[in-house]
Amino acid sequence: MTHQPTDALVIIDLQNDFCPGGALEVRNGDEIVPLINRLQERFGHVILTQDWHPAGHISFATSHPGAQPFETIQVAYGPQVLWPDHCLQGSAGAAFHPQLDTTRAELIVRKGYNPRIDSYSAFLDNDHSTPTGLGGALKERGIQRLSFCGLAYDYCVHFSAMDAVSLGFTACVIEDACRAIDLNGSVARVNVEMQRAGIARISSDTLL
Repeated sequence: MTHQPTDALVIIDLQNDFCPGGALEVRNGDEIVPLINRLQERFGHVILTQDWHPAGHISFATSHPGAQPFETIQVAYGPQVLWPDHCLQGSAGAAFHPQLDTTRAELIVRKGYNPRIDSYSAFLDNDHSTPTGLGGALKERGIQRLSFCGLAYDYCVHFSAMDAVSLGFTACVIEDACRAIDLNGSVARVNVEMQRAGIARISSDTLL
């Protein structure tokens, strides 16, 4: 795959709370950091996203008396998985993994900061209508093709890639530069959804 000035690498939520020892650990999430650092060198544009929740966020199980982490409830915008408290604004858990190279990032998009709505996608909150502003920023830069990596494959990476396509971008997911939660068969489900949407699942070997 030949990189063009209209290509960007979008690194999703590579934060301490999603890595081993974090509040919402994604198994082996830290293993992808060296690979993602190498991938950044091949792109002219690098974007980072950062989960950035206030205390008492609607996605936290602790915000719903009697609820347990990983339950799904219905809220105003649809189904919501309840998570352990994670990526609290300004906390060490919300910081990027210390080995992640952030020097080449031209834009950092924070999401999930509205206490009443979750935001898996880099582009839209979970109501599928409230924008983060990333889509407009990329279009102003003339970016057309996006390669996604990071955490977690079956949630924030998947939602971001799906929304990218719906907004008119070409999208692919670098599978070996992601790690998944795989909650209730979520990996198999999102693989089908991405295939239907025309999102390629590729290996980093095609980029390096």
